[in-house]
Amino acid sequence: MLIGIMSDTHDNLSAIAKAVELFNREGVDLVIHAGDYVAPFVRRELLKLRAPLKGVFGNNDGEKKGLNKALGISEDILEVKADGMKIIVLHGTNEKVVDAFAKSQLYDVIIRGHTHRYEIRETGRSILVNPGEVCGYVTGIKSVAFLDTKKREVKIINLDTEEPLGFMSL
Repeated sequence: MLIGIMSDTHDNLSAIAKAVELFNREGVDLVIHAGDYVAPFVRRELLKLRAPLKGVFGNNDGEKKGLNKALGISEDILEVKADGMKIIVLHGTNEKVVDAFAKSQLYDVIIRGHTHRYEIRETGRSILVNPGEVCGYVTGIKSVAFLDTKKREVKIINLDTEEPLGFMSL
């Protein structure tokens, strides 16, 4: 299964459109959003995804009822199982919680956002993936990640250049 991972879109519709276009072109089977959509009008671009969207709320998602109605988002923490892999998704506002999930070794992959910085980090048997920010507002780098559960690899891609920013085999 090929999973597209995004976070911190922060209402940047043109950047969201680039991410959606890339995910559709690559034929992802699922898209995971690690929070901070910000407003329900992002639905306009996210509905263009050909794959199902699952995600969690972030700390800037104040319109939770609207996001729930627009996108079906209803959780702060989400568990996903794919090809025998256990995946936990959270925004990652509290570093102690992120670290606790990593140290627990209960999950193959921990997907988080919030920092706006892309990262792939191994912690024991768990891999922590932060796709960075789709919006590009903080770092100037618009990025997403791909998790290939069959090949057991993660890569982070710059949305503007489509060049790889990071890679790890699981």
